[in-house]
Amino acid sequence: MTELLTRYGWDDRWSSRYHDYLETPAAADVDTPVPGRVIRHDGAGLMVAVAAGPVRSMFGPPVQPPPVVGDWVVLDRNHTPVATLPRESLLRRRAAGTGEKEQAMAANVDLVLVVCGLDRPVRTGRIQRTITIALDAGAESLVVLTKADKVGPEVAAEAEMIAAEVDPDLEVVTLSAKGGWGVDDLLQRVGQRTVALIGESGAGKSTLVNALMAGEVALEGDVREGDSKGRHTTTHRELHLLDGGGVLVDTPGIREVGIWTDTEAVAESFPDIDELAEQCRFRDCAHRSEPGCAVLAAVADGSLPAERLEAWRALDAEAAAAEVRADVVERHRRSRQFGRIAREAQKLKDEQRNRP
Repeated sequence: MTELLTRYGWDDRWSSRYHDYLETPAAADVDTPVPGRVIRHDGAGLMVAVAAGPVRSMFGPPVQPPPVVGDWVVLDRNHTPVATLPRESLLRRRAAGTGEKEQAMAANVDLVLVVCGLDRPVRTGRIQRTITIALDAGAESLVVLTKADKVGPEVAAEAEMIAAEVDPDLEVVTLSAKGGWGVDDLLQRVGQRTVALIGESGAGKSTLVNALMAGEVALEGDVREGDSKGRHTTTHRELHLLDGGGVLVDTPGIREVGIWTDTEAVAESFPDIDELAEQCRFRDCAHRSEPGCAVLAAVADGSLPAERLEAWRALDAEAAAAEVRADVVERHRRSRQFGRIAREAQKLKDEQRNRP
């Protein structure tokens, strides 16, 4: 393959998966197949980087899984996607406003940059939820504190301590994308990996993209002075090539970080609680009122903040609900079980009402 695909991350792994696809019966009917990486998804179609350069790709027959930004796909002679190569990872969240739908954000991401603007409160819950999404995808996380030029050093120091409360080993880079300082440090940590920026509207992602790219590639927007809230300046996901060899995924700002993951990913994002749980008397301890609970003991002696346990409970419950939603059979089973219980309760009520 040409240098262009290599710049987008093509290597022996993807070459092997592509040639495995060519050996399948489905590939026999494809006219002039070529591999490429999805660099943009705007709803109506895709932009795909192939060896000859970026091409516009319109959707044809459904492909499973549906391609998202970051996917490696196979196109036919007409640039129609005919296959999605097996993924390394998938960043996904619960779609805003609903608990029933998974929203794919980007595929084959190595590192998630959790972007937090220092001109608004930096919250542990948002950081925790974002790194849980990253862990679910098998990606690493790094917190980026932006707009450091707008606040005093004490604000940045406090925000760094807040990030450390989530995970003492969590890397943090404090920078000013406008001023240009701290950007080189971040680029060095990115290296040649595929990274995705995730943060709320107005956190400074578009300004950061422009700083990392050393050019005006993303539209920047203003924020309201009253609450530092911004408007969406990025309306679609898109891949950008970094001069240092990395690949950057810019994403629209998200107001709600709903997780669509499993309880194991939540456990990994709370390593302190997971380690304590191994000392509990019961293996299925829920850490609420069970005797011999090491987690509750840690809260009682002050070694584990009660707020951190509450944060774990909230995310664990959300992840457990997501597991049920993802398992259609289990969801239907529970629905039938609830219906049976309701009918039995109604029958009992009727019998009691008809008694003399």
